[in-house]
Amino acid sequence: MTIVSKDINKASEILHDEDVVAIPTETVYGLAGNIYSEKAIRKIFQLKQRPLFNPLIVHIHSTEQLDEIVSYIPDKAKLLADTFWPGPLTLILKKKSNIPDLVTSGKDTVAVRIPRHPLTLSLLEKIDFPLAAPSANPFGSISPTNPSHVENYFRGRLSMILDGGDCKSGIESTIIGFENDKPVLYRLGSIAIEDITKVTGPIEIKNKKETAPNAPGMLSRHYAPETSTFLVDDVEEFIAGRTDKNIGVLLFDKKINAPNIAVQEILSKKGDLKEAASRLYASLHKLDKLNLDLIVAERFPDSGLGKSINDRLERATRKN
Repeated sequence: MTIVSKDINKASEILHDEDVVAIPTETVYGLAGNIYSEKAIRKIFQLKQRPLFNPLIVHIHSTEQLDEIVSYIPDKAKLLADTFWPGPLTLILKKKSNIPDLVTSGKDTVAVRIPRHPLTLSLLEKIDFPLAAPSANPFGSISPTNPSHVENYFRGRLSMILDGGDCKSGIESTIIGFENDKPVLYRLGSIAIEDITKVTGPIEIKNKKETAPNAPGMLSRHYAPETSTFLVDDVEEFIAGRTDKNIGVLLFDKKINAPNIAVQEILSKKGDLKEAASRLYASLHKLDKLNLDLIVAERFPDSGLGKSINDRLERATRKN
């Protein structure tokens, strides 16, 4: 039976026993284990059914811990860390030799961040090792943003879920790497690219790679419901010729009128992209449980967090 609790002492005990705990962050829940325990890391990959070529993100409680895991920090990485940590920013940096290849998929770099969640920060301060923590869902499925999502995925196969309530940001961290000391965006996320470039200046975007990805979340099919899902510019036009289908729609700020819509999920009635991002995965989970024939998502404005939401929906959907 899975324990669902706010008890960081219990979570610490389980992690010290080289087992796995689901932890809350401001983005999504993660499956966490001691980065130095091969047993724990292999259990994460096994629970998620995650390919070993896909590297994990290491979570730490302070910038002082970077000395333990990275060998070099570019100046712009320092600026980004100073600006956004703790928070939903992951940096890809040159690793030290003590970081296991299993965590980094054999790469000479490691993905690292300081999460902005008080319960998980308290846990990270209590234990004497960093945590690897990819999202707490089977590989390719919708990411979890509350404890019930995690419980539904792993029913009894997980020792503990550290209950931190609903995740505030709701989509994964933005990932920045460095090539010849120049910043490169590997994954759009909870920090808008416009906010990143205020710190770094212009930045190259390389956010898709099917083999040996530089970072998590780069595969084209990801974050996906089991229900056939489509991302379209005009929802009404798309569903007009599908009157025989039981359809759920995912919309930004306004409902639409169409007789063949079974349910409508509005992400932000006030048109707030941050609110929409925070509710994205929870709404997809809800729609995916309704035995619909189709989920049809509306394309979001292509700026700010709208770019990140569109990125997640493009990876979750099928082409027309």
